[in-house]
Amino acid sequence: MALDTADKKPSVSADEGSVLSTVKNLWSYMWPADRPDLRIKVVLAIGALLLSKVATTLIPFAYKGIIDSLDSAAPNTGVILGLAVPIVLVIAYVLGNILDAGFQQLRDVLFASVGQNAVRKLALRTFHHLHRLSLRFHLARRTGGLSRVIERGTKGIETIVRFTMLNIAPTLVEFIITAVIFVWLFGVSYLGVLVVMIWAYLYFTIKASNWRIAIRRDMNESDTDANGKAIDSLLNFETVKYFANEEMEARRYDASMAGYERSAIRIWTSLGFLNFGQALIFYTGFLIISIMAITGVMNGTLTLGDFVLLNTFLMQVYRPLNFIGFVYRELRQGLTDIEEMFKLLDQNPEIEDSPGAKPLQITGPVIRFDNVTFHYDPDRPILKGVSFEVPAGKTVAIVGPTGAGKSTISRLLYRFYDVTGGAITIDGQDLRDITQESLRKAIGMVPQDTVLFNDTIGYNIEYGRPGATQEEVRAAASMAQVGPFIDTLPKGYDTPVGERGLKLSGGEKQRVAIARTILKSPSILILDEATSALDTKTERDIQSALDVVSQNRTSVVIAHRLSTVVNADEILVLRDGVVAERGNHVALLQQDGLYAQMWNRQREATEAEEKLLRTANDPDGFVKRGMPAAQ
Repeated sequence: MALDTADKKPSVSADEGSVLSTVKNLWSYMWPADRPDLRIKVVLAIGALLLSKVATTLIPFAYKGIIDSLDSAAPNTGVILGLAVPIVLVIAYVLGNILDAGFQQLRDVLFASVGQNAVRKLALRTFHHLHRLSLRFHLARRTGGLSRVIERGTKGIETIVRFTMLNIAPTLVEFIITAVIFVWLFGVSYLGVLVVMIWAYLYFTIKASNWRIAIRRDMNESDTDANGKAIDSLLNFETVKYFANEEMEARRYDASMAGYERSAIRIWTSLGFLNFGQALIFYTGFLIISIMAITGVMNGTLTLGDFVLLNTFLMQVYRPLNFIGFVYRELRQGLTDIEEMFKLLDQNPEIEDSPGAKPLQITGPVIRFDNVTFHYDPDRPILKGVSFEVPAGKTVAIVGPTGAGKSTISRLLYRFYDVTGGAITIDGQDLRDITQESLRKAIGMVPQDTVLFNDTIGYNIEYGRPGATQEEVRAAASMAQVGPFIDTLPKGYDTPVGERGLKLSGGEKQRVAIARTILKSPSILILDEATSALDTKTERDIQSALDVVSQNRTSVVIAHRLSTVVNADEILVLRDGVVAERGNHVALLQQDGLYAQMWNRQREATEAEEKLLRTANDPDGFVKRGMPAAQ
């Protein structure tokens, strides 16, 4: 079943008109139900913010009192008496500003844990969700771009949570208080100019910010593309060197960064236009109200202190007004940053446990494929009615030409995909009716391309069963014939293996992977071309280790080299998605069919390889003439 989210309405979008619905969808991060302590901090933070707004409202009255007291002080009142009132008002003014700053910092301190908890919860939710998405998704992903989407998204959620909870609502309250004061002290005409100015300011801010969203999206896409190219190039460092394509990689990266540069310049240019437009609207309103106030002072209806009070309130309105514009811009930018992350979260996992799924109960185990059909694309079927059984404790090998569907069988058995027809059962239990966790705990896999974690050898072996003792890890390494090699290393089991295990050879990585599987001790073993990428000698060494692992286990061996499956209880030969031949090694050779042809070709290739090795070691033919070869 392919994922199709094209017509699905996203839960988070930066498009116009979606801010309130998006904030509603993010409410659980702002008001976490499982953390009453954080809810208390949210309430205290809002309380601190409201107290700071009270202080902010009272500060202009102290400033007005200072001006009026200085303006009306008579020369004969005495120095001490003349200074007393202004000094007290100055102290009140200073204390008001200190309280304002103190309550705002207290708000930030209280809300820090709320914001960081939101970031952590979203990052963890995304991490879990990515592991739930199908193999189909992960085969198509770009790791570098995906990591940048998550990075921007986690930062965006903190921005949205912080600004929504602590700035928008209290600022609106401050506007209402200011409006009441304007009507009370100065009349409806002053309020009318103020309202028109605020409306024009917010309208322009919203329209300009919405226009900038498309630019921000372009910048994010260029950033994601550039990061994806950089990570992809570094992960394939050796391939780049093989073909001397450093300059080509640099040009590809620079082309993406050039797109980011253009978008970033447009972002800053549009921000300059936005800021200038906001300032033009505000100071036009400021000019009109100031002229009205000057006229009032000249007419005697207002005092000099009233003029100062009016201008102080205007400047205090400008701060939250400008901040509202900043908050809206940041909200829009934050929504743009997180919408890609939430597109990931909106994708439904292709494979999910069915309602009422139960843990796998192992009694054999016996694996059965019953008329299984499967396709990645409906126009290109892979398996066409495949049926076979792997008895308990037996080994069944699957061979065939490239593209016959061999590796698809292991992916279906792990339930990376669901069959499109037929059924796969283990001890009579359909894989679709059991939990994925219990299924995968019962299966051990040694793949062809072994990728190790960028940690130590010991960690990578212990990964098979986290919490295993050091003795158990050493025993597994010994069974995998990698223990003696590890003991020769200066750091032993604490030796780092590098990214994807690149510090180890192919054979060493395979042995570590075998040790990891031995430690897991699974009931079912899958060997998916586990030795096909190795040389003949290493293959023989590792094959003996695999033989030890597969003893008394139900095993499925997917092989390219037929020499590794001659001892299998049954060999299935796949061709074009169907079982063309089946039987043990001897019986299949006697049939003189596809298997016999493959066997003869590989045997001839092996003999030719061994002849070339002998020639390389004896270039002058000394051995052939009965003379010892040069050492």
